[in-house]
Amino acid sequence: MKIEDILNLTEGILTNKPKIQAIEAATVYYSKVEHGDLFFSSNQEEIDTAIANGAYAIVYDDENIIKKDEEIAWIKVSDIQLAAFKIIRYVIIKKEAKFFLLSSHEMSFLKMILLYKGNISFVENDWRKAFEQILNSDGTLFVGTNKELMQLIKPDIAKLNKEVEGYPISDTLFRSTFKVGGYVYQEKELIPFHLEYLLRAVDFCEGHELPFSVDRIKYTKHFTPVFIDSKLKSTHASKSDKVAIFTDNISDITKAREYIKQSNTWVKGIVLTPPKTKVPNIDRPHWFESKEEVREILKSTLFNYAFIYNADKSILNTIKEEYSLF
Repeated sequence: MKIEDILNLTEGILTNKPKIQAIEAATVYYSKVEHGDLFFSSNQEEIDTAIANGAYAIVYDDENIIKKDEEIAWIKVSDIQLAAFKIIRYVIIKKEAKFFLLSSHEMSFLKMILLYKGNISFVENDWRKAFEQILNSDGTLFVGTNKELMQLIKPDIAKLNKEVEGYPISDTLFRSTFKVGGYVYQEKELIPFHLEYLLRAVDFCEGHELPFSVDRIKYTKHFTPVFIDSKLKSTHASKSDKVAIFTDNISDITKAREYIKQSNTWVKGIVLTPPKTKVPNIDRPHWFESKEEVREILKSTLFNYAFIYNADKSILNTIKEEYSLF
């Protein structure tokens, strides 16, 4: 790529009169710089190492950078991250690549049902890793969950289709029977309000001819129920009226509490969160700062459902990974 093209793409300013006129490749890691490369950085030590490795051009955004080699191109930009992704936008146009922004739930189900991941790329959340991944990939289908980063890649980033085929037939809080693609799936380990995310993932796979299997469905990291006894040991559902539900988001707790209110008015639910966490319609949840405090709350409090936010299920004495009808 010519230096002139880099200037146009990044809207940068050439701050010297270099001898070189073009670069061979680009990277954001100084350790990967090879002879003839363009390097993005505003770290003096990294830049010096990159030049020693053979860099032909430096894109930077710090005015204090010392230009130690006037033969290579020095390109000043307003924002180095934005400049890097302006290059990426050019690359993906040439590749005719497609990018989709997914919610974390949609991504979990997509990864779960995919039978083969070789024809899809999952964009890293770190912008440098994402830059290298896209630049060096032969793939043309990319998905990611970091909204800010994905919009840097494509300002008009696409999302999954919400108008998809499929519907619930019956459910409890921990199991769902539903129909999708002409098939009925019985009593799957699926939270009823997670069905919409699964259906979008299925529709995405079908639309892009990605091999998948709904039979791979199981509870996600976003909402994992574990039936327990009085000693906080996991047990079969029929032997316990208590369940610890580990979740990584407040939204699922709110939806689950609403579901319980409508279907099981006799059920007592409690919510455990780190201090000062706000939960809708709860003035003060049970706050905890350690796994010992979680166990103490579970032992000393009367409940049927305990929603535990941002804690690992390893706080329980044993986990058998058994989920059954409730």
